[in-house]
Amino acid sequence: MFDTHCHLTFPKLAAQAETLLADARTVGVRGVITVATTSADSIAALEMARNHDNVWCSAGVHPLYADKPAAQSRDYDAIRKVGSDPKCVAWGELGLDNHYDEPAHDVQVKVLHEQLNFLQQCAAEGMHKPVIVHCRDAFDELIDAFAATTLPPERFVFHCFTGTPDDARSVLDFGSWISFTGIATFANAAGVAEAAQLVPDDRIMVETDAPYLSPEPVRTTRPNVPAHVVHTARFLAELRSVDYEEFERMVDANAERFFGIKIP
Repeated sequence: MFDTHCHLTFPKLAAQAETLLADARTVGVRGVITVATTSADSIAALEMARNHDNVWCSAGVHPLYADKPAAQSRDYDAIRKVGSDPKCVAWGELGLDNHYDEPAHDVQVKVLHEQLNFLQQCAAEGMHKPVIVHCRDAFDELIDAFAATTLPPERFVFHCFTGTPDDARSVLDFGSWISFTGIATFANAAGVAEAAQLVPDDRIMVETDAPYLSPEPVRTTRPNVPAHVVHTARFLAELRSVDYEEFERMVDANAERFFGIKIP
C-alpha cells in the first residue's frame, strides 16, 4: 500500500516522522508522498523526502495559503528548484477552496493562474510532472481553468474527493484521476462512497491527507497518520467488490504509474 498524499512536514507529524514511517511499514504501507502547501513547505518537504528512501514530495501553493506573504508562500524560483529534484514527483497541491471565506476567491484565482502559467513554462522547459489538485466546491471552475492550459488532463489528480457522483463524472469525463481519503468511510458521506464506485480501476488512488481525516474505524484518532491508509483501502475494496490484495496491487501500480516512481 502507498499513501499518495500526507503532510509529514506539518507540526503534528514532523517531530515523529521516523516513528510514523516505521509504524506505516509495519502494516504494509511501503511509501508516502508528503505534499507541499507553500514554497517554504516545498523546501521542507524535499528535505523530508531526501532523508527517507520511501518518501517523495511535491512542490506548490495550496489555495488556503494564497494570501500568505509571497516570499514564504509563492517563491516560484524555490518551487522550480524543488521540482528539479528527482525526489519531487508532482506539482501542487494547487486549486480552489470555496468552502471557506478566506482567502478571498479572487486571491485564490490569481494564485491558481500564476501556478498554471508557471507549470506550463516548466513543461515547455521539459519539467513534466503530474499535478495534485485541491478542490472544494469548485469542480466546474477548476476543470475550465485546466482545460484552458496546455497541461494534459490525464496528469491531474483531484485529491481528497469530497464531491458528488456528478462531480466525479465531470472529472472523469475531463480525463483526470480521483483520489480518496477517509471521508469515503464516513457514514455521512454516502455521495463520496457512491462516487468511489464510478472511478475506473486505472484512475483511482488512495491517501490519508494526514494529519487530517482519520478514517473509520479509527475516526476519533488524532492526528491521522500514514498507516491509516489501509483502512480506507479496505473500505474501498469492499465497496467495489474487489479482493483487498488485488485492490492493493492495483492502487500501488496506479501510484507508481501516475507519479513515475518505484515503491521499494
